[in-house]
Amino acid sequence: MLNRWVVMPTCLPTVLRRCHACASRRFRANGKFRVNANHKLLDAWLLVLCTACGETAKLTVLERANVRSVPAGLLDRMHGNDPVLAGELLQDPVLRRRNHIALDWGGAWRLDTGGSDHLGREVIDVSVRFAARIPVRPTRLIAEGCGLSRAEVERLVVEGKLVSAVRLSGKLSGDFTFTLKR
Repeated sequence: MLNRWVVMPTCLPTVLRRCHACASRRFRANGKFRVNANHKLLDAWLLVLCTACGETAKLTVLERANVRSVPAGLLDRMHGNDPVLAGELLQDPVLRRRNHIALDWGGAWRLDTGGSDHLGREVIDVSVRFAARIPVRPTRLIAEGCGLSRAEVERLVVEGKLVSAVRLSGKLSGDFTFTLKR
């Protein structure tokens, strides 16, 4: 029987960028946008607040975009300060590269295993799905989902009792499956 686990975001991740006011490196996004129109051109920013001093920084979403080229639904979502849109934009690699930011997902996600009925079985087949592109160590997910220590999970990998088509070392942000034999 295949168990399905889901890695789900619980809140927006922390934005890592240097604050110009206090030299802190952590900002929190609250889903607020600023849109500015200059004739037929639009500029749009996602606003983030420094966690230390509260200073506001702007992350460029649109820069000198023609009004007709911006989908009406996107513009409505920005005017409505849609937090889901903020989460989608923060995960966009182009936006992160353009604004020279990184994301810290620590404490901003949870693992939903669908219950603990799999813990007593000899063989467990699990499909892990990511609801958002959250980089997490697979050994950490397996340890948390199976109630094991990370050292024990790594020992099971070495012994060949934990197998997967993907490398279990490093971080993953895409779906994968694994089989655990006790």
